[in-house]
Amino acid sequence: MKKAVILIGGKQYLVEEKETLRVDLLPAGTKELETAPLLVIDGDKTTVGTPEVKGVKVSAKVVEEVVKGDKIRVIHYKPKKREHTETGHRQKYSLIEITSIK
Repeated sequence: MKKAVILIGGKQYLVEEKETLRVDLLPAGTKELETAPLLVIDGDKTTVGTPEVKGVKVSAKVVEEVVKGDKIRVIHYKPKKREHTETGHRQKYSLIEITSIK
């Protein structure tokens, strides 16, 4: 089974074919994605690119454009000052499926 390390949005992911992956939000309207891998593992054979492996492409399709992550609560508190603020953040992701490593 082939595995590859790809770079999407400044982050590296170890992927296989038919794997579903949650990555940072991609630009609107992106349906398919094709990238060159940084490393390819094919059984016992490992190929490291400089910086990318030549002749190999990883194809992916976008399953869902916007998926919301877990809510993160941030609390700022200063004792003896009656200062208390609370904010939240919910990151948006794209869900992609790796179709082929060729």
